[in-house]
Amino acid sequence: MESVSGKVVIITGASSGIGEATALLLAERGAKLVLGARGLDRLAALADRIVAAGGEAAYSRADVRQREDLAALVRLACEHYGQLDVLVSNAGVMPISLLDELRVEDWEAMIDVNIKGVLYGIAAALPVFRQQGYGHFINIASTAGHKAVPTQAVYSGTKFAVRAISEGLRQEAGDKLRVTIVSPGIVHTNFAEGMTSPELKAQLLATRDQLAMPPIAVARAIAFAIEQPADIDVNEIIIRPTAQV
Repeated sequence: MESVSGKVVIITGASSGIGEATALLLAERGAKLVLGARGLDRLAALADRIVAAGGEAAYSRADVRQREDLAALVRLACEHYGQLDVLVSNAGVMPISLLDELRVEDWEAMIDVNIKGVLYGIAAALPVFRQQGYGHFINIASTAGHKAVPTQAVYSGTKFAVRAISEGLRQEAGDKLRVTIVSPGIVHTNFAEGMTSPELKAQLLATRDQLAMPPIAVARAIAFAIEQPADIDVNEIIIRPTAQV
């Protein structure tokens, strides 16, 4: 097993949930973090927490819907630390609803964040990885990217897309780059905050509070993929609570 120590890791959606847990775990193991999210105050507080514990962290406001924001995160990593080892594309939204409700703006938000956000990260990091001769993409999908259910058609579609894009990238990457898909089940995060359907929001929150796993469980899976030897690529990790069907 390789060490995470010294590796430069970008995390999008880093200010809460899976992103925050991953940042704290990797920092504890010696990684150098570059944190991106829309909430600058929360990013600053997280970076301060990491530094106070003896870790290293830089941060920048990043909206993954904006290609330049991803490019800026990659530049920050390269300028601040001189390299980039891992890009964790974690930012995502989940305003699910029945298709009959025609919440088209929610559909567009999921496409823009969940799909385009991953693609913009690839566009920013891939040239750097090619020039370095190494690099690791970790794209956060979902168990919804394996099975579509009512109310989650568009969300599932975006996560199926993340898995398809990631697999295509893996096949094109050659023997120097690594690509990992992490597909979590239900996680105890604030994922329901952006939901516009009150009824579905209440249902999801009740399910979350009943059986969701903590974000650190997903963070450990991400760390596991990073820690493999350079010639070993963990292609996909599916992780869910044992109580989840």
